[in-house]
Parts: sequence; C-alpha cells; structure tokens
Amino acid sequence: MADKEKERDWDKEMKEVDKLLAKLPAADPYLGSAPTVRRPAAHAPVVAPGGAPTRAHEKVGTWLRVGLGVLLALGMAGWPYSHQCGLRLIFYMIGVGTVVVAGMWSALSSWKRRLGLAHVVSLVVTLWGLALAAGVLLPRVGVTTPAAIWLCPEPPAAPGR
Repeated sequence: MADKEKERDWDKEMKEVDKLLAKLPAADPYLGSAPTVRRPAAHAPVVAPGGAPTRAHEKVGTWLRVGLGVLLALGMAGWPYSHQCGLRLIFYMIGVGTVVVAGMWSALSSWKRRLGLAHVVSLVVTLWGLALAAGVLLPRVGVTTPAAIWLCPEPPAAPGR
C-alpha cells in the first residue's frame, strides 16, 4: 500500500484540480459566492398509455367528490333508524365520520384545483358532519345534559318458573 502512495504524483494531480477550478465561472460580486452548478434537466416523465389526465378530468373528479359528500350528508340527515345507543349508534357514528372524511377529501381536492364554489360546498359538508357528530357526542360526555348512554341497557330478565 505504501508503494502506491509513493508512485502517485500529487503535484500533477493538484495542477489538474487547479485547471478544473479555473474553468468554473467567477464569483458574483453581489452575491459574494460562486453560482451553484445546475444539473441538466431530467428526462420527461414516462406517460402511461392512457395519457396524462387533463385539467377537465381533474375538475370533473373534484366535483364528483363534492357530490358524493353532499349525498352522504343528505343521507345522514335523513337517517331512518334510531341511533340512541348500542350497535345502531356505532353505525351512525361511522356514517357521520364518513361524511366528515368525504367533506375534507373534497375540500383538499377543490383547494388544489382552485375551484371556489366546490371548496365552499365541501366545507359546508364537513361542518355539517361535525355538527352531526357533536349532536351525538356532546350529550354522551355530559356537556349539554346529564350523560346519555353509549350501550343499551339489558332488558329485564323474565321471571323463572
């Protein structure tokens, strides 16, 4: 290993480095440092055979998300079953959570696509879902009234014979 270091001519290699450094652009007097070296642009991204989605497709997709959220919100407003306690309450809360998630999903999509009306509608859907959740949760944690029950009570046992 010592033989390889002895064979190496450091002066020659340093002259090579100095030549390469001389080829770099001069420092900018206003910035106080040399400009950064830019890498060449990467190749264009590979497009799937179906082609990239157009702006119109993205807008339609966003409006479909908003419509889904509105339909879910209307469906939860007309929930046909009681949701006072037990398993029915759990299913109702899953539906309410779905409304909130659909509203937030469409709000993010409409914000990214700069669709103002769709964004407002999706925010209303999200707020409606949060209001439905508050209507169920607040009584059960004892904020609005004495604490409501989460699980249905057991029916009284029939007298034995």
